[in-house]
Amino acid sequence: MMTRKYKIAEKMIEITSLYPDIHEYCKDYAADVIPDFSVKITPKDIAYEREKTAKEYAYEGKRAPNYSEGVLEETAVYRKIAEQMPLYDTFVFHGSVIAVDGAGYLFTAKSGTGKSTHTRLWREYFGDKAVMINDDKPLLKIADIGVIAYGTPYNGKHRLGCNKSVPLKAICVLERSEENHIERVTKSQVYTMLLQQVYRPQDPVQMAKTLKLVDKLAERVELYRLGCNMELEAAKVAYNGMKG
Repeated sequence: MMTRKYKIAEKMIEITSLYPDIHEYCKDYAADVIPDFSVKITPKDIAYEREKTAKEYAYEGKRAPNYSEGVLEETAVYRKIAEQMPLYDTFVFHGSVIAVDGAGYLFTAKSGTGKSTHTRLWREYFGDKAVMINDDKPLLKIADIGVIAYGTPYNGKHRLGCNKSVPLKAICVLERSEENHIERVTKSQVYTMLLQQVYRPQDPVQMAKTLKLVDKLAERVELYRLGCNMELEAAKVAYNGMKG
């Protein structure tokens, strides 16, 4: 067993693991702090992740990769963190967050649409002005001043992200289109997508809290829909449509 402490989205978390992989994965977030809560992994947690992965791949007609127990433990740790975070008005959102001039923009979409590709276009278009906060699973905190997006160790297969936070200005739902266009949308138009992209806790009390947080999220940030063709112009159209 290995125990280390980390600071993620302003929360101090103590992680006790069976394998060292998770501590290498989270090393950029290491902190010697008094924990707000603790996460301890058991063999049962790892077995759950293996079974869940197998079911997800089987649903798509595929055979699941033979992930090591260390890799499965990384997922188990984040699941336990995600279950706790609604207590602190914070939740996991599946999307790609990039910041320009101190404002964060979150892009989300159905799997395979091109979230990561689109934020790569932003980095090409803006150069050093663009800061990749998290390319896969940022944490969003509903605060009095608005919504804050935090980088996390879980930043996608290309490990694009950083240990930083940014005020979230807008959420943009991506769709493929031959021509680039963006429009402001209402909460009701994208609410189903928002719910699909939020981590949904297993605990019913935490789930109820999460639903309330999603409602506040939709009220406190601007919402957009972007049709894009994944060419560089798409980044320009998206930014000009959302920057205000």
